[in-house]
Amino acid sequence: MIQAVTAAVIWCLVLCLLPGARTRKDHSILVAAVAIATALSLNVDPIYLVGDRALGGRNLLDLLANILMVVGIYFLSQAILRASELNDAPVRRDRRGLLILGLVSVGLVLAFLRIEAPASSTKFMLDYGDQPAAALYSAIQFIYIGVVVGVTGYVCFRFRRRMAASYFRIAFTLIGVGCFLAIVVVFSVLGMDLAHLLGDQATMQQLAAIYDTSFAGAMLFLCAGLALPPVARRIAHRTQLRTQAGLLEDLTSTWEKATATRKDGRMATPTGVIERGDSETRRLHRMLVEIEDALLMDPAAAKLLDEADFQTLTRTESYLASHRSTQGGRLGMARWGRGKNPSGR
Repeated sequence: MIQAVTAAVIWCLVLCLLPGARTRKDHSILVAAVAIATALSLNVDPIYLVGDRALGGRNLLDLLANILMVVGIYFLSQAILRASELNDAPVRRDRRGLLILGLVSVGLVLAFLRIEAPASSTKFMLDYGDQPAAALYSAIQFIYIGVVVGVTGYVCFRFRRRMAASYFRIAFTLIGVGCFLAIVVVFSVLGMDLAHLLGDQATMQQLAAIYDTSFAGAMLFLCAGLALPPVARRIAHRTQLRTQAGLLEDLTSTWEKATATRKDGRMATPTGVIERGDSETRRLHRMLVEIEDALLMDPAAAKLLDEADFQTLTRTESYLASHRSTQGGRLGMARWGRGKNPSGR
């Protein structure tokens, strides 16, 4: 049951990541989410039994799922480590990491081939974990996962305060907690493997309870942390669009008043003259510049503006100041005479 729930949660993460896939330079998180979700889905009992029987009923699907899991963990770590670098440098191939991943995958295959597992089992380690080869098979996977998530969690906690956006800081914290819980999962699995070899059933049961809780928690925290940035960006973008639309509507009226006597030097239409594809902030910027020019060239035009118009100019200035990196033009345009209202009010 826990496999099905966690798989569903991670598939939800995949759905959160898909909308921005085309514009995203680094697809490591999406690859990681798909790989991990697939690995967990393959371990859902009905899917596992049908799939493994199709492969000959020798538990080859367990090997495939475990290889997908380590691949997913690798790409997850790469995505988070790159995010912590805070730059837009081209994605470089991590040859050493890929080499280690390849060696781990080969180790899993070699250890699996030494295990006597003649029949499909949805509880592979419970049924065959008393074999040293099975313990080695599990240890290779989880030691690798432990090292990778340990480094990743350390980076998250160390660099989370460097993130400019608050949602990134929260996301790094959630991922760090998820990595910590994943380490608990690793130790509980290694403990269960050792207890199984020694025939200590009581310890196995105690560690199994810890495993179930920490595994579910790790997946929930990791998914929450990974889903937060793209979801927050989409919400922020929609909020920005609403703000732009409101400012454009209000500023158009002010622009019409201020430039009424200078129609030769203004845009043909406040929203149609700027070439297709430019952002709405450029339209606001252009209109604000024209208003400033009109007020400078004809101070009497200020008498045409009321208090609501000056409040609109202030809001537009503040908005453009917060998007200064995309503008590069003049800001503070409508501050002309702001200390003393030019309208005389």
